[in-house]
Amino acid sequence: MIKTISIRSICFLAITLVCIACTEKKKAHIPMPTTDLSVNSLIPKPLKTIPTNSAFALDQFTAIYTSKNATGFEEVGKFLSQKLNDHTKLTIPVNTEGNNTVERIIYINQSDSLELAAPEAYQLYINQDSIIINANNSEGAFRGIQTLRQLIPIQSNDTLAPQQIWPVPSGKIYDNPNFAYRGSMLDVARHFFSVEDVKKYIDILAYYKINVLHLHLSDDQGWRIEIKSWPKLTEIGGQTEVGGESGGFYTQEEYKEIVAYAAERYMTIVPEIDMPGHTNAASVAYPFLNGNGKTPKLYEGTRVGFSTFDTRKDTVYTFIDDVVREITAITPGPYFHVGGDESHVTKKNDYIYFINKVEKIVQKHGKRMIGWDEVAIANVDETSISQWWASEENAKKAVEKGMKVIVSPAKKAYLDMQYDTLSKFGLHWAAYIPVDTAYTWSPEEYGIPRENILGVEAPLWSETISTIDELEYLAFPRIIGYSELSWSIPDNRNWEDYKVRLAEQAPFLDRMDVKYYRSPLIDWKKSNYTYETIIKD
Repeated sequence: MIKTISIRSICFLAITLVCIACTEKKKAHIPMPTTDLSVNSLIPKPLKTIPTNSAFALDQFTAIYTSKNATGFEEVGKFLSQKLNDHTKLTIPVNTEGNNTVERIIYINQSDSLELAAPEAYQLYINQDSIIINANNSEGAFRGIQTLRQLIPIQSNDTLAPQQIWPVPSGKIYDNPNFAYRGSMLDVARHFFSVEDVKKYIDILAYYKINVLHLHLSDDQGWRIEIKSWPKLTEIGGQTEVGGESGGFYTQEEYKEIVAYAAERYMTIVPEIDMPGHTNAASVAYPFLNGNGKTPKLYEGTRVGFSTFDTRKDTVYTFIDDVVREITAITPGPYFHVGGDESHVTKKNDYIYFINKVEKIVQKHGKRMIGWDEVAIANVDETSISQWWASEENAKKAVEKGMKVIVSPAKKAYLDMQYDTLSKFGLHWAAYIPVDTAYTWSPEEYGIPRENILGVEAPLWSETISTIDELEYLAFPRIIGYSELSWSIPDNRNWEDYKVRLAEQAPFLDRMDVKYYRSPLIDWKKSNYTYETIIKD
């Protein structure tokens, strides 16, 4: 630890001396307000916060520097500079002297500290003249700058000096996630959402340190990803959605655009092709796939459980191999989701046979299989992952097999459930989930050993929504609470404290033009932003 601090101090001193040498005229010292970093409304709540009761003066004389030759660090610095510009309109240079006088710096430092051994760990040190973000890798640095973004005041304090200044509370933050997998699922099959809609969702999720977006790309009502070797999947299966609207699909280039956009925000895309049930759209495109004994027709309803692939036909597995091959080739993340839920017309032995075969296909293409909790009844191995949504018995079977479990209980974590009886959108077959119910549970409380929990995911099914505004209404603010349930340790999670911090998120959500549900349980902070004068953050 002493060695790490010394190295960091030397690097920081060198940069500071360069900055001072370039300064033609030193400005007068600007008095900073008394602050308390520990009461700032950070979500998710950091592991440890130590206030020092002063402030860093973010202004036009600030510059960002990053460790040289550290992979990804300069890109993180540029991302921060852009977001600060969006928020404050300040132009903050990155790793360049520029033409501006530099009086204060933000230094994003690659550290070899063992305290930062966790993949996304970071330390944030805020002093009057410097902000230092320490991380072992650029992913940890990226999480750290999201915390810093939340600490920037809504408005500048123009009374402190002739120029605009945003006082950032001083102190120290030590942080790393409780769970490695912190996700949301978006169903683009029942209703299709555009590339730009998905990008906006990614931006907001990244701000709250969500690191996985699971895309439900196929279902009875539509097939949403181009498969070049099977073009009718989108030509026929991609043209419908719930309610008779026109549907749509992502070309492989558009899908790669989403994947790249997410990767820039250190978010993994998990593609899902649901099977052997939820497969009507595929079977309409290629009827030989069908195994329910009926002639498949395009479907625009919401009933589930009536479709299945023919699990005993070799050509079905040739088809699946091609689909998995093409999607995994453009998906750099480690996972491929095979669905596996609600396959009610598939005989149990056929279902087990199918999942066993598909697991091997996924593994052949270099990915770990994820499936909804039903897959645990098959003979899957411990490298595959069970996503618990309905059956605690299936979750226990997964644990017995040594599998990791993604915790997504429908009664607590389903974003498509209505808040209450007055909700404009959503369903309530699992439960009504108001904002407090969405937060006041713990992934650790269901009897799944801590070492078997990969993380938490909040699924958003789209039977009742078709626009980004409707998506946002169901997702926000509940997904913000799920980010804390998956990042923060149990001792740092408390509803009375959380609801105060959640209220403070209103200005950011308004800047992002998020049509969130203004729950009456929250005393939302008033924002100076209107939807006509939005600053895109």
